[in-house]
Amino acid sequence: MSREVSILRCSGQALEQYIPDLAQLRIEVFRDFPYLYDGNLAYEENYLQTYIRCQQAVIVLALDGDKIIGASTGIPMQYESEEFMQPFVTHGYDPKKVFYCAESVLKKQYRGLGLGVRFFAERENHARELGGFEYFSFCCVQRADDHPLRPLDYVPLDKFWNKRGYSKHPELVTHYAWKDLDQSEETSKAMIFWLKKV
Repeated sequence: MSREVSILRCSGQALEQYIPDLAQLRIEVFRDFPYLYDGNLAYEENYLQTYIRCQQAVIVLALDGDKIIGASTGIPMQYESEEFMQPFVTHGYDPKKVFYCAESVLKKQYRGLGLGVRFFAERENHARELGGFEYFSFCCVQRADDHPLRPLDYVPLDKFWNKRGYSKHPELVTHYAWKDLDQSEETSKAMIFWLKKV
């Protein structure tokens, strides 16, 4: 590991060169609990095109030398899918006023170095520079406490998110389907949103 990891904030076509590495990183990190995601490169590369097409989206890259070891994505909620916007519409929020901090992925050996804090700061700064937002948001999957694949040493990130100023909003829930590592078919999962005022 290099002494210092560099941070690069990218938007639009500048992201194109990083897509294959980002797709691989997402598959690697999201295999772990709580996501247990059995992903594939074709789907991931197509999914990441959303961030190239939307000029207001951002991807924050963490690099050790020229190697991507982490990444964090963000996009105005109005450019997300209908199932992600609907809970906000139902509860009286304007999706155009919400900046969605989509996900952060980081290789295990680089955790605990403050990069997660930096990821939130960079995405929030990007949203403030765009202007017009009232809320930052993200969502996370809900798994049962007795899930058979839950590691004994698993610690939810709730305290970390609270420290960043975010609050859990159980009324804001959507559902998203993917195939778990221990399952043969996709199943729907509940995803609960967290909010922070800009």
